[in-house]
Amino acid sequence: MTRITRHLDTGPSAIAEAAGLLVQGGLVAFPTETVYGLGADATNGRAVVGIYEAKGRPRFNPLIAHLASFELAREQGVFSPAAARLADAFWPGPLTLVVPKAATCTVSEIATAGLDSVALRVPDHGVAHAILAATGRPVAAPSANRSGHVSATTAAHVAVDLDGRIDAIVDGGSTQVGVESTILSCLGDRVAMLRPGGLSREAIETVLGFALAEGPEGSGDEPLAPGMLASHYAPRAQVRLDAEGPRLGEAWLGFGGVGHGGATVAANLSTTSDLTEAAANLFGMLRALDRPGITAIAVAPIPSHGLGEAIRDRLSRAAAER
Repeated sequence: MTRITRHLDTGPSAIAEAAGLLVQGGLVAFPTETVYGLGADATNGRAVVGIYEAKGRPRFNPLIAHLASFELAREQGVFSPAAARLADAFWPGPLTLVVPKAATCTVSEIATAGLDSVALRVPDHGVAHAILAATGRPVAAPSANRSGHVSATTAAHVAVDLDGRIDAIVDGGSTQVGVESTILSCLGDRVAMLRPGGLSREAIETVLGFALAEGPEGSGDEPLAPGMLASHYAPRAQVRLDAEGPRLGEAWLGFGGVGHGGATVAANLSTTSDLTEAAANLFGMLRALDRPGITAIAVAPIPSHGLGEAIRDRLSRAAAER
């Protein structure tokens, strides 16, 4: 559906309007010091799904949640001593830290791709800070361009890709850094480079006092952050796709009017066949159904058009042999 895209300046009334649109579940592109981000309320699953729709992003990868301060970031993630040292040294700035979720984390499951970690950043840009402060909640904001296109470093770049697809573009001029943030994994005792970006390895290692590891710990099969291979939240139970109904011992994940066949544990991604609603519910419902005593999760057929393609992609990865 075509939207009317507002083109805003950076005055106080424009900042208030941008924040109001985000709080209402809208999509707003705004500048950071790295590139322009396409923002949505990270706590609102339906709003986050709108990012994927606008970008034409083929898979539900984790998104970076942007915050106005390190103090607010601590409400979303658990910072090891090394992670806290990095945040103190480089925030605000072009650094994203992937840390375990805090008990108080409000970032939606769809924004974290169902993982137990969350990617956080405090940007170093006056306009971004003003919008985040006025919004008062984490804002998911991947680069403001169509999927597969070059990242946007001016409002004009954003407009070429996203005019008519989002609610507003805040024009803060050209970005300073011009490449995306560096992403580090700070899980357990390791600090690892997940994506090179606007902050150099040398500067990071100087603060840490030791060399960065490379990539995520283990098989590398989970997508800890943007810029990595897409994967899935893999439930303990097996996932069976395009099922006509549940078998004995299976949980049921329905869609639309397909009945649950008497399964004792069941959920429905969207009783009205709304793919946006289904995408927002996907990871949370998989987690809810993945409980002791359940050997498999049978999933009703999901159409392959629109967001259905991304939903089926995630489910297929969850169903893959492992």
